[in-house]
Amino acid sequence: MTSGVRRVHSGSPWEESFGCARAVAAGDRVVVGGTTAFRDGVLHGEGDPYEQAGAAFAAALDAIGEFGLGIGSVILTRVHLAHARDVDAVGRAHRELFGSVRPAATFLVVEGFVDSRILVSVELEAYAGGTAPPGAEGPARAR
Repeated sequence: MTSGVRRVHSGSPWEESFGCARAVAAGDRVVVGGTTAFRDGVLHGEGDPYEQAGAAFAAALDAIGEFGLGIGSVILTRVHLAHARDVDAVGRAHRELFGSVRPAATFLVVEGFVDSRILVSVELEAYAGGTAPPGAEGPARAR
């Protein structure tokens, strides 16, 4: 393991078979790889994109919590959707969690996931070098 790099594993069978970690911290940056609503082999919110998004974000936030970070540290989210029709439901889940934090965000529709029951996968990037209180913004806002 490279000096200064720390990893968190969730126990997902894909981590072992694919050779990856749930989250990796390097310096002030923490990245959380594709996270779904699977916990302990159970897909939470099966058939419901809103519930799957909430469960996936909760798991991703748990991963950054292992590094002592919280939702206010999140600077970027990436959301992968199996269906464009789910963007409003998943966007609502995102807004409910991150509305006061306002990370940069990307929403993508993908061809599919390794398990066809998965409707949503999320990624996070967090910054450990200091966080502003929720809702705090700099002197200028881009529109």
